[in-house]
Amino acid sequence: MVGLPARGKSLIAGKAMRYLAWVGIPARVFNVGTYRRQGTPQPSATFFDPHNEEGEKMRRAAADAAITDMIQWFDAGKGVVAILDATNSTKERRRWINERCREANIETLYVESICDEEDLIMNNILEVKTTSPDYKGQDPEVAARDFRERIRNYEKVYETIDDGEKSYTYVKLINVGSTVIINQIKDYLSSRLVYYIQNLHIKPRSIWLSRHGESEYNLTGKIGGDSNISERGEAYAKALPGLLKKSGVPPNTKIVIWTSTLKRTIQTARHLAAETGFEKLEWKALDELDSGVCDGLTYEQIAEKYPEDFAARDEDKYNYRYRGGESYRDVVIRLEPIIMELERSENVIIVTHQAVLRCIYAYFLNTPQEQSPWMEVPLHTLIKLTPRAYGTEEQRFKADIPAVSTWRAKGTSAKHQEYSTETKA
Repeated sequence: MVGLPARGKSLIAGKAMRYLAWVGIPARVFNVGTYRRQGTPQPSATFFDPHNEEGEKMRRAAADAAITDMIQWFDAGKGVVAILDATNSTKERRRWINERCREANIETLYVESICDEEDLIMNNILEVKTTSPDYKGQDPEVAARDFRERIRNYEKVYETIDDGEKSYTYVKLINVGSTVIINQIKDYLSSRLVYYIQNLHIKPRSIWLSRHGESEYNLTGKIGGDSNISERGEAYAKALPGLLKKSGVPPNTKIVIWTSTLKRTIQTARHLAAETGFEKLEWKALDELDSGVCDGLTYEQIAEKYPEDFAARDEDKYNYRYRGGESYRDVVIRLEPIIMELERSENVIIVTHQAVLRCIYAYFLNTPQEQSPWMEVPLHTLIKLTPRAYGTEEQRFKADIPAVSTWRAKGTSAKHQEYSTETKA
């Protein structure tokens, strides 16, 4: 990463790591600030003054420790992509990084985030002063003043990537990706990563996730299909606009509603669209996991009819593919364009299905692949996700409307919880 503080570098770094892990490419962020905090946990802005020799020495030592650990991580075969999250704001620092990586046979890609839009910078300052470990427990206004002074210290020596570094592979994101400059991208992985990064923006926003209301198939324990929602599902559909409002939507916020092409999600979202006037889009890619020959069966019937398949799915649910259908891995692949569009967008509410929501949720929360198919995503619950520089904030809002539980733990009985009237929390 390259750029001044409050330009969204840590947000981009965290998102890139989560995206890579989500598509099956092991990645890790090496944040130089984390190494620096081991010796200087909460330094004032003067620590970052370029004339502060002791501060410069300690910051260089932190960068050296981060790169040394990164090289050892690669040498141990633990990953494919490492993200060095720091300002790396001078040509001398980038040259040193380049030399260390070349000696270790590591390819480098510089991602520079440039922003001169004052509103965005102020939003990022607000974000940092409330979430950065550097300012934990400090008065927010004092933290903001100190952080602005820190930025001014970096500005004294900051050198953007220019024609003198033409031999480097780099991408420059200017004003939240309104302009993107790409140089010397030659391999598939870099191309894929750059395509992802150029779709990112650092504007504050939230994403809301909801399963469809309880369906007729949910009541009988059947999977797949294209059934209607039940009476209680209809009650949830009517309650959804109020639940969204309760979640804390700022005034005049524009939200786009995304559903699958299946009836139960369209029916669930219709009152929300009617009451708010929000634009509504249907996506085939958001359709539920295709259960192939098992479509329309209960888990009990699957266990009886295809016992080997049932056991195999329990053993490796992420990679197991239904006969003539899909696996969770397949769903992730078809959701990749959805994730790209989601990253380009601002505020979105997605009304879709259990397996699909597990995959989307896993992307934002960095849930390991093998765990994601077993996560509980209850019916009649709205999940609000707010991406932050140091992770994703999550809130859940449960409607007071009973529903069956469709969650089944690994290794448990296939019997449908026929008489359950409450969603597990």
